[in-house]
Amino acid sequence: MRAEIAIIRIKNLRLRTFIGIKDDEIQNKQDVLINAEIHYCANKARNSDNMDDALNYRTITKKIIELVEHNRFNLLENLTGQVLDIASEHPWVEFANVEIDKPHALRFADSVSLSLCYQKTNNY
Repeated sequence: MRAEIAIIRIKNLRLRTFIGIKDDEIQNKQDVLINAEIHYCANKARNSDNMDDALNYRTITKKIIELVEHNRFNLLENLTGQVLDIASEHPWVEFANVEIDKPHALRFADSVSLSLCYQKTNNY
């Protein structure tokens, strides 16, 4: 039986957090835009229609919201890494990619974004 890979995409999750090292960034929350892509084998869920056999994207999103809104971050790399840890923590996850945009971080750009990926390694 061929493994069916499901791809969950959390698109444009708009949150506010303290991010950056300048005085105004330390004192004021800023908008961040989070996109996550999570791959997992969905054979059981596809065949059972049982929530216990699926990866719960609502649970993942709630954890991301809790992390972002209740913490401070100096670096976009650190924030993105912590969100990636949440996106990839379930043992079913084969691959995850997180991209976080920081709108208006540069004067003539819409945003600055950073992406990080996780790839499960198979140790046979």
